[in-house]
Amino acid sequence: MKVSVLGYGTVGVGVCSMLEAAEGMELRKVLVRPGKADKPFKVCSIEEICADEETEAVVEVMGGVEPAFSFLSAALRAGKHAVTSNKALVAAKGPELAKLAKENGVGFLFSAACGGAVPFLHNLALAVESDRILSVGGILNGTTNFMLDSMQRRGMDYGEALKEAQALGYAEADPTADVSGLDALRKIMLACAVAYNKLPCEGFSLEGIESVTAADVRHFQSKGLVLRLLVSGGMSEDGRICAYVQPCLLDSSSPEASVLKNFNMAKYRGENSGDIILIGQGAGRYPTASAVLRDLSDLTHGRREMMKDSCERVAADNSFCTCRYYVRLGAGSADALPFAEKERDGELVRGVTERVPVSEMHARVKALRESGEEVFFAAMEG
Repeated sequence: MKVSVLGYGTVGVGVCSMLEAAEGMELRKVLVRPGKADKPFKVCSIEEICADEETEAVVEVMGGVEPAFSFLSAALRAGKHAVTSNKALVAAKGPELAKLAKENGVGFLFSAACGGAVPFLHNLALAVESDRILSVGGILNGTTNFMLDSMQRRGMDYGEALKEAQALGYAEADPTADVSGLDALRKIMLACAVAYNKLPCEGFSLEGIESVTAADVRHFQSKGLVLRLLVSGGMSEDGRICAYVQPCLLDSSSPEASVLKNFNMAKYRGENSGDIILIGQGAGRYPTASAVLRDLSDLTHGRREMMKDSCERVAADNSFCTCRYYVRLGAGSADALPFAEKERDGELVRGVTERVPVSEMHARVKALRESGEEVFFAAMEG
């Protein structure tokens, strides 16, 4: 298969390098910024790639929604297969791209957009063909996992852990998408689209790791608990989709607690298969590039879609999912939450709530923060 690549950054360089060594693959052209076409295979025009009769597939690794959407749309209309690692693009424009691919008789695959080298969406798309998926989720952001692991096993505070993650290239200069949980949320959106043919696009419950402190870590570690940022998705019996991201406290013997550094752990539960767990590198040049090559290989074997052209945009409904929550907040605000047990810690209260719908808990905490209260909360798993 002859492949052209849109973008020559970290992942783009990795894809081009792997294409040169891959059996049955050949690099044709690479789209770069104007003025950067310093080699014969580099071009500055998407039209040149679309008009190239030898290009069979186009890989998009530019990032962002535009111009990536316009460029991939043009490639699909030109009869080229499309592969992308761009989670923001698929979350925003996946159904449109899936429809274009179907109309033009070509493929659209995006397993590299969720989990890097971990073949999560790849396996999930296969599982959907023969099993009913009951839930999807896991640890899908390596940056936050690295930070939480550093705070718990190495005694760092939040600022130190973030600084090291940035120095190692795990976190961007602006880490907001990672630490807020937005990056992980986009991935669970894609997993729901693959598993249920429904793409949640609003109504999310989203909590990142910005509010956790070293004192919080010491307190829950004294109780033998480990903190991880988990994503969750599923479908109710009446067809409602849940999709949320929140910190979760787990027993130290849980599978999630063993996922260290910047690794990911993606999982799904099938009605027949039970729990399927996949662990590996979730980001980086070659882990992500390897997922792109996996999708290209799938295209050569006739696989054409991960998201159906009939995929429906829906609002998430997290009211049918319930959790108990560990909470730290000011003592004066303790009556605002339904604590089942609590203890005084100076001017603070720490405790565990009764079971509460996920959407309700997130709404209550949002109201407390709007009133000026500082709150940390995490779901109690198990």
